[in-house]
Amino acid sequence: MKAKQLLTTTLFFLTITFSFAQSATLRGVILDEKNQPIENVNIKTETSGAQTNANGFYTLTIPASKDVTVAFTHISHKKIVSTFNLKNGESLEFNPVMSTTIEQIATVIVNSNRRKEVEGIITIKPDVIRKIPGANAGVENLLLTLPGVSNNNELSTQYSVRGGNYDENLVYVNGIEVYRPFLVRSGQQEGLSFVNTNLVQNVDFSAGGFQAKYGDKLSSVLDITYKNPYQFEVNADLSLLGGGLSVENISKNSKFTSIVGVRYRDNSLLVNAKETETNFKPTFADAQGYFTYKFSNKFHLSFLGSASINKYDFEPQTRQTNFGTLSEPVALLVFYDGQEKDRYQTLFGAFKGSYFVNDDLTLKLIASTYHTTEEEYFDILAQYSLGDVNSNIGDENLGEVEFSQGIGSQLNHGRNDLDALITTIEHKGDFKVNDNRFEWSVKYTNEDIRDRLVEWETIDSAGFSLRPPKTTTNEQPYAPFTGPLVPFQNVRATNNTQINRIQAYGQWSKRSTLGSSDVWYNAGIRAHNWSVSGDGISTSNQVVFSPRAQFAIKPTWEKDMLFRVAGGLYYQPPFYRELRDANGVVQPEVKAQKSFHLVLGNDYSFKMWNRPFKLTSEAYYKNLSDVNPYTLENVRIRYAANNNAKAYAYGLDLRLNGEFVPGTESWLSFGYLKTEENIDGRGYISRPTDQRLKFAALFQDYVPNMPNLKMYLNMVFNTGLPGGSPSYADPYLYQSRLPSYKRGDFGLQYVLVDANKRFNQGWKKPFKDLSFGFEIFNLFDVQNSITNTWVRDVSSKSQIAIPNYLTPRVFNVRTTMKF
Repeated sequence: MKAKQLLTTTLFFLTITFSFAQSATLRGVILDEKNQPIENVNIKTETSGAQTNANGFYTLTIPASKDVTVAFTHISHKKIVSTFNLKNGESLEFNPVMSTTIEQIATVIVNSNRRKEVEGIITIKPDVIRKIPGANAGVENLLLTLPGVSNNNELSTQYSVRGGNYDENLVYVNGIEVYRPFLVRSGQQEGLSFVNTNLVQNVDFSAGGFQAKYGDKLSSVLDITYKNPYQFEVNADLSLLGGGLSVENISKNSKFTSIVGVRYRDNSLLVNAKETETNFKPTFADAQGYFTYKFSNKFHLSFLGSASINKYDFEPQTRQTNFGTLSEPVALLVFYDGQEKDRYQTLFGAFKGSYFVNDDLTLKLIASTYHTTEEEYFDILAQYSLGDVNSNIGDENLGEVEFSQGIGSQLNHGRNDLDALITTIEHKGDFKVNDNRFEWSVKYTNEDIRDRLVEWETIDSAGFSLRPPKTTTNEQPYAPFTGPLVPFQNVRATNNTQINRIQAYGQWSKRSTLGSSDVWYNAGIRAHNWSVSGDGISTSNQVVFSPRAQFAIKPTWEKDMLFRVAGGLYYQPPFYRELRDANGVVQPEVKAQKSFHLVLGNDYSFKMWNRPFKLTSEAYYKNLSDVNPYTLENVRIRYAANNNAKAYAYGLDLRLNGEFVPGTESWLSFGYLKTEENIDGRGYISRPTDQRLKFAALFQDYVPNMPNLKMYLNMVFNTGLPGGSPSYADPYLYQSRLPSYKRGDFGLQYVLVDANKRFNQGWKKPFKDLSFGFEIFNLFDVQNSITNTWVRDVSSKSQIAIPNYLTPRVFNVRTTMKF
C-alpha cells in the first residue's frame, strides 16, 4: 500500500514538473471600448484560470506546444474566446478589448478596431511609432506616411490634411485638447511635439468626416491615449538628437498609477548640415506626467501635466545657394551679422474626474489650464550678392560667384511678445440603452491673450533704400527720390484680447442589422458660441451649428467588405491667429470658416501569401465658404482676417497595409488632392497647401537568419507646393511651384534583449528590451526646398525666387532600452 502511494506521489510530482517545464505565459491588460481597464475578468482554460486586478492586468500559465482555448468572461461584457499555440517558455502579451454588444470567438480576436473602422479612424500601434526613423521621430512623423497628410519640412511636427493648413487639426490627449506655440515661424524653432511617444498607449487618427464629439476644426483629429501602467517599468531612448526617459509605476493596492516622462532635444545635428553656416544653440526640454487615483470602482481622478522650455539661439554667418540651370548657373551669396533669440515656455495641467454610475452611464468632468509665454527677438543684417557662377570644370574658382547681377542688404528687426492663458471646464456624458448610445458635452473656454508685435524690414539695393511696393513707385537708381525713408515692411500692433466660448454637442450611435448585413448609424450636432472683446476693439458675438452624420454597412459577402459614408457642415470659429490681420490688428468680426464635407470610404480585408492585409479607400469633397485667406512662410501662417474667399478641395486616398514580411506591419499610401480658392471673385488659384500627388511607404523587415537584426524604411514623395509670393505681392501673379519633395529615412536596429530573448545572469539581466542601431536621414541626399527667399534685382526691377533648401543626408545613432 505504501509502495502504491509512493508511486502515485512520484508520478504526480513528475507530472507537475513536466507541465511546468512545458509551459508558456499569457499576460496583458483587458480594456473596455473606452480604453478603461476591466476588473474581475475571469480567464479560464481547461486546466487553469486567473482573474484581472483593479488595473485590468492578468497573468496566465498555459501548456506549451499545443492549441489552448482561453475564454475571457465578465458579467457586463460579452465573452471572448481565442486559441493560442505558444512555444515552451514563450511569453505573449495579449490585450483584448471587451465589447458590451459583440461576442468575439476566433483564433484572431475581433476587437475595437472594427468600431474605429466604422468611424473612419486609423489606429497606429505605439511600437511602430517608436521604431520608425525620422528627423522628427514620433506620432507626427508617422502620420506623414498616411494618405492625405502632408508636410514638406522634416524639421517641423506640423502637418496639413486634405488641403487644410496647420491650424485646422485637432489634437487630444486622454480626451483633453492640447495646443501648440503661437509664434513659431520655422520648423527648426519647434523642438518637441506635445505628444511624448514613450507615454502613448493608443493613437487614433481621422482625416475627415469625424463625429460631432470632436471639436470645431475643418481637417482632422489626432486622438492620443496615454498609458495606465500595470507594473513598474523604465523606458529610455538616446540618440545624437537628444533623448527621453519614462517611468511607469503602480501602487501595491493598485489604486494609484503614474507615468512620467522627460525629454531633451538638440537640433544642431540637422541645422548645422544646412547651407547656412550658423552658431546654433538650441535647448528643447519638457516633462510630462499622467497620474490616476481610483478612489473606488466607480470614481477615478486623473491629472495630466506638462512643462516645456524651448530656447532657440541662432546666429547666421554665411550662406551660398546655387540654382538656375546647368548652362546658366546662378548663386546667391549672403554674409550675415546679428542674431535671433527665441523663448517658448508653456505650462499645461488638466484634472479629469470619471464617475461610472453603472455599466451603462459614465459621467466626466474635465478642467484644464494652458499658459504660454513666448518671446521672439531678432536683428539680422544680410548683405547679399546675386550673380553668375563659374562653371568651368578644373578651374580653381569653380562654384564661385564671378559676376554680380545685383548687390544689396536687408535688415530684419523683431520684438514680439505673447502671453496666453487658456482655461477650460467641460462636462461629458455617455449613456447606453440597449443598442443605442448617447454622448453629450458642455464646455466653457476663456482665452486671455496679450500680444505685442513689432517687425520691420529695410532693403537696400545698390545703395538705394527700397520703398514698400504698394506705395508710389519711383525710378531709383535712375532718378533721385526726395521722399522720406520708410521700411519696406513695418508691422506694429499691441493686442489685449479675450475670447469666451461655449460649446456643446450631442450625438447618437447605434449598431443594427439591415437584412443580413450589419449596419452602424451615427448622428450628432455641435453648437459653438464665441465672443471677442478687448482693448480698443468692439465686442463681437457669433454662434454656429454643425450637424454631422455617419453610416456604415458590412454586407454578408464572401469578401470582407465595409462601406461607409460621412458628411456634414464643419465650422472653424476663429482662434486668435485667425483674428489677426497682416498688420497684426485683431478683427473681431471675422466669421467661422465653413465647409460642407462628404467622405465615401471602403475597407477591404483579405489574405495574401496567407497573411492579413487591408486596402482602405476614401474619396472626399469639401466645399468651403467664408474662407479666411492666408500666406504661408515656412510654418508661419498670416491671415487676411476678412473672409473674402471661397474654396474647394477634393481627392482620393488609398492605403494598403499588412504583413508584407511575416510578423511585421508595413503599408503603402497614395493620395490625390486638388484644392483651389477664389479671392474677391477674381478666379480660382491654387491654395498654399495644394499638394497634388503623394506616395508614401513604411516598411519593416528583418534578416531571416538573424531575426534580431531589423530594418525600418520610411519614404515619402510629394509633388511641389505653390512657391508662395513676396511680401505684399499679389498671389495671383505668383503661382509657380516648388520642386517635388522626395525623402527616405532608413534605420537599422540590432535587438540584444526582448520578450523572446531574456537573460537570467550577466550585464543584460536587468533589461526587458535593449537595442542599438543607426539611422540615415534623407537617405538619397535629395535637395528639397520648403519656401523661397525673394531677392530684388534692381537692374531688371524684378524679384527672383531663391529656394530655401532643407537638410541633406545626416547620420544618427540610437539606442533604446526597457527595464
